[in-house]
Amino acid sequence: MLHTLNFGSKEIVYTILYTKRKTLGITVNPDMGIVVKAPVESSFELIEAKVRKRAPWIIKQLNFFLTFYPKPNDKKYVTGESHFYLGKQYRIEIIEDKKNEVHYKGRYIQINTKNKNKAKELLNDWYRIKAKEKFQAIAEPIIEKFKKYNVEPTGIYIQEMKTRWGSCTPEGKIILNPELVKTPKGCIEYVIIHELCHLVHHNHTQKFFDLQTKENPLWERWKKKLEEFG
Repeated sequence: MLHTLNFGSKEIVYTILYTKRKTLGITVNPDMGIVVKAPVESSFELIEAKVRKRAPWIIKQLNFFLTFYPKPNDKKYVTGESHFYLGKQYRIEIIEDKKNEVHYKGRYIQINTKNKNKAKELLNDWYRIKAKEKFQAIAEPIIEKFKKYNVEPTGIYIQEMKTRWGSCTPEGKIILNPELVKTPKGCIEYVIIHELCHLVHHNHTQKFFDLQTKENPLWERWKKKLEEFG
């Protein structure tokens, strides 16, 4: 059952999980879910008071995870429209042709296609190819640096995600959203380093942020740029 608490202009929606624990704990998950784990004898009034007290921290965590939420794509995929690649803006040019292919030249991304309605599909396929190529190249030297912490991902994978820029599985797979290839290289490095830090420290503890700062001193700048991107 979901419970709602209003804190200023913010609405905090959370789930209560009663367990055989002695203290009450609050977890904010990357999917923006908020779980309150409480001792079985806890009253709702006590839980609500705890959530209200921790509201500033909860909102801070929610805002942090919003970094990994790409903005909706409202592009029309017509000639002259602006699209990003590695942080730079390009105009797309759609040309009717006997073959389907995409390449960029100067400040243009040219989409040759038999059917103009396929422009979006062709461009997204091109982005996926470029993402696979660029992410691997950017990740390799960073992964090498992280070997000193006795960690190494099992692989870098590309997967469309509506609400995340990247994630790390318990098995050590680092999954990156192909949309990330539209952002500057520094943003890509930030997400990769963030996920690699999770191989060392699974949760967002102070040790996690200390490590992230050590390996990427300017991470807050790139986090902000990612939040504003699009």
